[in-house]
Amino acid sequence: MATTIHFFQRLFNPDQLQLMIIEWGWVAYIVLFFIIFAETGLLAGFCLPGDSLLFVAGFVCAIEVNNQRVLNIFVLVPLLMVAAVVGDNVNYMLGRHTGPLIFSRENSLLFHKKHLVRTQHFYEKYGGRTIVYARFVPIVRTFAPFVAGMGKMKFQHFFLMNVMGGTLWIISMTVLGYYLGQIPAVKNNLEKAVILVILLSMAPLFIEIWRARREKKRLALNSAAQ
Repeated sequence: MATTIHFFQRLFNPDQLQLMIIEWGWVAYIVLFFIIFAETGLLAGFCLPGDSLLFVAGFVCAIEVNNQRVLNIFVLVPLLMVAAVVGDNVNYMLGRHTGPLIFSRENSLLFHKKHLVRTQHFYEKYGGRTIVYARFVPIVRTFAPFVAGMGKMKFQHFFLMNVMGGTLWIISMTVLGYYLGQIPAVKNNLEKAVILVILLSMAPLFIEIWRARREKKRLALNSAAQ
């Protein structure tokens, strides 16, 4: 139990996560694959740090130990793209076949109905685009494919959005980590850099929400004036 707690403490600390990935060596590919898969493919995975994990993994790809790269960015990116896409597909199928049953469950340690309700509202507002947007929003990205499956979204449309979102998410986070990780200021302030990158990655979503609210207010004012 203590070992598990210690593992998660390190997982959520960018500096400790960096050291942990270096310690894992080639096994890191397998561990990172299953963490990304779990965050997107299992409802309990909402507690995993996807964005910071990807950024730090990309950062580690730029590090050399004994004149060798710890991780190869050209191996890591395709591998994690597969993990993200497969994870969303599994979650979609879970929602399609067990959605009503799980939605009716009581809250537990690893399941909170409020996350599903929040994602459902998000999905109703943005439709299929939710699958792309959600990749950059913690918690929502875990429940979005489940809600899409539960809402009987056409699999062909879902799969297209899934591949687009997964590709953008994995490449943007890991490649940013890789290139920024070679800058001394970032190396010395990894935790702050991770927070900044996560906020910047979510900026387009915040802009979209602001535009939607502004348009809603404009329509309401026009309706009131008539």
